[in-house]
Amino acid sequence: MAALGALVKKVWSVRRVLVLLCAPLALVPVLLSLPPKEGRCLYVILLMALYWCTEALPLAVTALLPIILFPFLGILPSSKVCSQYFLDTNFLFLSGLIMASAIEEWNLHRRIALRVLMLVGVQPARLILGMMLTTSFLSMWLSNTASTAMMLPIANAILKSLFGEKNTSKDMNRENEENQASLHQNKLYTVPTEMQFLASTEDKDLTEEKEVTSDAPSDLKKEEEYKTNIWKGFLISIPYAASIGGTATLTGTAPNLILLGQLKSYFPECDVVNFGSWFMFAFPLMLIFLLMGWLWISILYGGIDLRGWKTRKSNLRVDAEARAREVIKEDYQKLGPTKFAEQAIFFFFCVFAIMLFSRDPKFIPGWASLFAPGFISDAVTGITIVIILFFFPAEKPSFKWWFDLKAPNTEMQPLLTWRKAQETVPWNIILLLGGGFAMAKGCEESGLSVWIGGRLHPLEGVPPPVAVILITIVIALFTEFASNTATIIIFLPVLAELAIRLKVNPLYLMIPGTIGCSYAFMLPVSTPPNSIAFSSGHLMVKDMARTGLLMNVMGVLLLSLAMNTWAKSIFQLGTFPAWANIHAENATAPLTAVENVTLSALNKI
Repeated sequence: MAALGALVKKVWSVRRVLVLLCAPLALVPVLLSLPPKEGRCLYVILLMALYWCTEALPLAVTALLPIILFPFLGILPSSKVCSQYFLDTNFLFLSGLIMASAIEEWNLHRRIALRVLMLVGVQPARLILGMMLTTSFLSMWLSNTASTAMMLPIANAILKSLFGEKNTSKDMNRENEENQASLHQNKLYTVPTEMQFLASTEDKDLTEEKEVTSDAPSDLKKEEEYKTNIWKGFLISIPYAASIGGTATLTGTAPNLILLGQLKSYFPECDVVNFGSWFMFAFPLMLIFLLMGWLWISILYGGIDLRGWKTRKSNLRVDAEARAREVIKEDYQKLGPTKFAEQAIFFFFCVFAIMLFSRDPKFIPGWASLFAPGFISDAVTGITIVIILFFFPAEKPSFKWWFDLKAPNTEMQPLLTWRKAQETVPWNIILLLGGGFAMAKGCEESGLSVWIGGRLHPLEGVPPPVAVILITIVIALFTEFASNTATIIIFLPVLAELAIRLKVNPLYLMIPGTIGCSYAFMLPVSTPPNSIAFSSGHLMVKDMARTGLLMNVMGVLLLSLAMNTWAKSIFQLGTFPAWANIHAENATAPLTAVENVTLSALNKI
């Protein structure tokens, strides 16, 4: 297997070199077949899309290409390109990441998770529900990957208390080796620290356990099958809940913020999407999808037995549930009494959320109306709160200290240090967001978005509700194989122009496309949370495929339902807005000239 792993690495390295060298040459015909400026911009976008999909370069490094290529190719001056990498949207995302670092620093996430599990109970179906609720809540504020990495060790400890060590057959071992090779081939590595703990908890003497033979009693076989299914249900529910939960807030996942940033680029007058309005739309959708997903996973993996509601539990299961209850209680007690720092972090977290919700909720005047219009954004709110974390004391201050001249002058520890923020904040995501915004600006300034709109005539007859379903399906399938961030960066300009052509509110198409990027459930390579759960060794590709297929279908249908019901009143989707009409007028004015230039260029070829 070591030789196979080395061969896979060599093949992957050769493929990366080939993509890096051949892609720029293969895309040269794009420069010749389009008007000069539009062709150069499309060349850069296709090159970045190819690098993103193949990961020939790290995603963040590919996102830096506009800084080089746009000025050299005469698409945008460097001053306009570089400014896109630090818009206020990036700072809103940064504030969420810093708040997440503070929560992790004081183990507040673990206390919340264990408390929820103590409340929901220890029956497998209830535990799966508790895991999904907790993971989705954490994923609303933390990254999906971090939420998954935090919850998997807790799930692993509970599973071992319920069932002991899981038996592993030779076939499963072989499958796991292939899975690990696949993960290395696709550059999907497990998250360190907590994920290393997860890997280390695997039993090292599995070979000493006796496998269940064909002569074993039928009830023991059923118990073993039940144990295997519950184990899989637990592990698969966590990454799915993380992906679903990330859609509920603007800061929950990168595609949501890319939508906000590109809206400001394409439609500067659009002000209907902010933290509060997005939450009112996406949170109910998240809850409904989470409940449906829990029912599906529980039924599929035996957490809920539709044929055996009245059957009596075996003594083995009763004892296992009692052990699980004790493990959860013991882990919670190990955290000790709630520290002052945890209370302070929880307080500032609540203030952070409330201020973002109430800044401009649309249905009533928000607190931002007390200031000059347009001066206060969500980024101002978020950064204001997280700055306090860097000087607020982690220990309860004593007022006697101020009046005691003999008291030692000890240095005060803040709730969060800058060193900790540097280590835990994924700064590469900030660059990735900036690359997406720079790409959108290039499409707008070069006229490429207008040219794309001119090619969308065949789609003008598609009914908008059908367009929503088709868009969600296409993007959900595309993101199974590509980064969700790269996917939405590529598709949003097309969706904006398609909406203009269909004469519908651009949000009616752009929001489903954005959320559809998070509905990637079928493959281990679809999202980092999927790959983390898959790398535990207890899941196979067929498990994720059969579970994720119905999850994708449910996601598409529920999203279509949401867009045609409560989203219409929140985002005023029933009318073609004035802010989109201004963009349409600006876009259609030079459209005829662009088409004539395009046809003449094609005739010369």
